[in-house]
Amino acid sequence: MPQTKKFIIDFDSTFTQVEALDILGEISLINDPEKVKKLQSIKDITDKGMEGSITFRESLELRLEILKASKTQITDLIAALRQKVSKSFERNKEWLQENAKDIYIISNGFKDFILPIVSEYGILKENVFANEFVYDEAGNIVDFNRENPLSKNNGKTETIKNVNLEGDIYVIGDGYTDYEIKASGLANKFYAFTENVSRPKVVSRADHIAPSFDEILYINKLNTKFSYPKSRIKVLLLENVHPIGIHLLQEEGYEVEVISSALSEEELREKIKTVSILGIRSKTNVTKKVLENANRLLAIGAFCIGTNQIDLEECERKGIAVFNAPFSNTRSVVEMAIAEIIFLMRRLQDKSVGMHVGIWDKSASGSFEIRGKKLGIVGYGNIGAQLSVLAENMGMNVFYYDVIEKLALGNATKVDSLDELVSTCDIISLHVDGRKENRHLMDRERIGKMKPGAILINLSRGHVVEIPALRDAILSGHLGGSAVDVFPEEPKNNKESFESELKGLPNTILTPHIGGSTLEAQENIARFVPGKIMEYINTGNTYNSVNFPNIQLPFLHDAHRLIHIHHNEPGVLAKINQVLASFNINIVGQYLKTNEKIGYVITDIDKVYKAEAIEALKTIPGTIRFRTLY
Repeated sequence: MPQTKKFIIDFDSTFTQVEALDILGEISLINDPEKVKKLQSIKDITDKGMEGSITFRESLELRLEILKASKTQITDLIAALRQKVSKSFERNKEWLQENAKDIYIISNGFKDFILPIVSEYGILKENVFANEFVYDEAGNIVDFNRENPLSKNNGKTETIKNVNLEGDIYVIGDGYTDYEIKASGLANKFYAFTENVSRPKVVSRADHIAPSFDEILYINKLNTKFSYPKSRIKVLLLENVHPIGIHLLQEEGYEVEVISSALSEEELREKIKTVSILGIRSKTNVTKKVLENANRLLAIGAFCIGTNQIDLEECERKGIAVFNAPFSNTRSVVEMAIAEIIFLMRRLQDKSVGMHVGIWDKSASGSFEIRGKKLGIVGYGNIGAQLSVLAENMGMNVFYYDVIEKLALGNATKVDSLDELVSTCDIISLHVDGRKENRHLMDRERIGKMKPGAILINLSRGHVVEIPALRDAILSGHLGGSAVDVFPEEPKNNKESFESELKGLPNTILTPHIGGSTLEAQENIARFVPGKIMEYINTGNTYNSVNFPNIQLPFLHDAHRLIHIHHNEPGVLAKINQVLASFNINIVGQYLKTNEKIGYVITDIDKVYKAEAIEALKTIPGTIRFRTLY
């Protein structure tokens, strides 16, 4: 079907993320002692021109006077601009190339740097209208072509009149001069492009606000590369997710909402209705009741190790992939465990508290080295195993217990039962997961079996230790001390008060669930989890998913990718392929993996297919969720 829509696209801050003359200033003024002041002047002049508070010609004259640039510097500018093409135009490069005859660049910028950039996206030279620099014999920019209508006020309007375009004309830009095209009656619609900058005066006059080029293609039913604009994918991040994670998801083009605290079940139940991606830490519970309203939810990111706060079975049933960060804070937790072992063995906690109230207690009584002591590690996963290595390097004798057979690192010794471990070791450090079976793993009876004077450290989950029993063991002197970072009930945010029976106990370190709270760990988590979610959204990869069959997929080339999540029952793959065959669709590649409850099928197909085929795939019995990737 022939394309009847013509798109007029601005260049500065639209096709590229930046104002080109601002970047040229960075280049031409690099050795100028007043560089900072002059660059700010250029930016201020640019903004005034874009908002319409000074005429464009005034803006142009003032900026060129400050710049004093040369032809050789334009080459450097082009190299810089190639790295600054707007993400959504970059994503839709193929669409731009295929529809080049209907795309026009009309800019108050300069052809000298615009043509080399847009031509790489297939845009025709004859469809680019912009200003032109005037150079002297030495190659210095001394003026601009003053006869070019784009160097004058209302130049874009005059240019379009001269081009005499036919069909529906849509203008995409971020400046007041772009709006003027629509205001003059020469365009059907003006889209305020806000991916890079949002100017209130311009946005208020737009027919539609476009956070990305994907959005424009989507509402005009033209997108052939992406199934859904990323700007329409809503992300909700709770519990002070690190700014890097927020930035990565925003940079991807998603609409991101950030709330610093956890939400109650009812609050989250209401919020989740419009959310496609949810990011949480350890305090937010994603229950079955919450998930009843999560009809748009594609993925959950747990910005922590544990996922017991998420109903994984219900997520599986609804086709929601869950990702966590199983390794990202391992080192931070291990270092804290080592520090607490030393602190408690030396009784530094009590000494410090005493000093703060004026007590000078210089004594070696009850103070021991950790070298030669027996450390018992309960749970020999990523954290337990690394703690084993570090503790051994500090001269400790390491023993461990795990319900799963795990290879011992270094000289660590596996023991056959938890009771044997707790009864023989000087320090017990807990590193188990939060499954229900681990509730009160260290109950009154087992705490009673610990060596007299032993130390208990819990950096795992709050419900693993029976708190009243621990309190009594400390007060009776049966245990020599404890360190607890996790509690059965914790405040939802920093404003709520903390209550516990463990407060005020001797040689007891209480910390506010900060085992993994180092800048390094939070940055690692903030990079890892969004990366896995974006891979899943963009490619269908489920590698490292907690609840989905893990598939690592090759990069998609010249095909469409179909994602089919279904109940694990016989014959679904055959039915998928029957549908594809009935519509004469060729399969380029296909991948299937199942777990006990669901099957995950990825099918790459030739680009041309009928919409009816997609509807048929969605209605296959047993289907949980279906989506397309382009």
